[in-house]
Amino acid sequence: MQVVSISSLKGGVGKTSVTLGLASAALAAGIPTLVVDLDPHADATTGLGVSPGNQLAIGEMLRTSRRAQLSDNVVPSGWVANARRLGKDSPVLDVAMGSAYSGIYDRPDLGKRDVRRLTTLLSRLSGYGLVLIDCPPSLNGLTRMAWTASNRVLLVAEPALFSVAGTERTMRALELFRAEFAPNLGAAGIIANRVRPSSNEHVFRLAEMKQMFGDLLLSPTIAEQANWQQIQGAAHSVHHWPGESAKQAAATFDALMKNLTDSGSVRNRVMRRPVA
Repeated sequence: MQVVSISSLKGGVGKTSVTLGLASAALAAGIPTLVVDLDPHADATTGLGVSPGNQLAIGEMLRTSRRAQLSDNVVPSGWVANARRLGKDSPVLDVAMGSAYSGIYDRPDLGKRDVRRLTTLLSRLSGYGLVLIDCPPSLNGLTRMAWTASNRVLLVAEPALFSVAGTERTMRALELFRAEFAPNLGAAGIIANRVRPSSNEHVFRLAEMKQMFGDLLLSPTIAEQANWQQIQGAAHSVHHWPGESAKQAAATFDALMKNLTDSGSVRNRVMRRPVA
């Protein structure tokens, strides 16, 4: 079971959108997947079309991590019904629901025992090929929990000055965290999101990112899509949304998912510094 954190220390770069796109690709590929919505805003939970019942959200399970059974409290994504209508055989896409309650752990002074709460929950889990953790845009307790529980960290960035600088800071933080807490943790790569090929600024920043991060910068990049908000607002998988632009976006996430699940794509290299 691969556990991948989707992270960025800068908000607004489309981290949750990337999580949803990868979840859509995993569903289309028939990979049994769990999405852990660790962001207190719980946007991934909303976008995955979850209809909660009596199940506990992830925050409540973290509080009682020694006793709580994650498998008893996951909720099927609403996307699954659409996949079955398209003839997919018993697809699995479950959600550990997000909630504001998890925010009590999103503080910088979280102790080592608390940092392992998510690891404890996941240690009793089976039946999934992939776990995607949607992290909040900070390096406080919840992101540290996610990184501790993960095999790899996937970073999301926009081709813009502040986002590129934020990605560099995140890579440095990841190296320090790995050295101190998680020696087996690797960088899955960096996804450039909301790319406009016609923008000279974006072309320049992508070249800069390639120089800074080398082959950690994944291909393909994700193009800016005008109807992405509409797709998410309808709580639909991009693979089940009509239209050519959605089809192209689905193909992009299929390629990124293949890269992510390829055992040869694990990247543990230190990022390259910019050439002066």
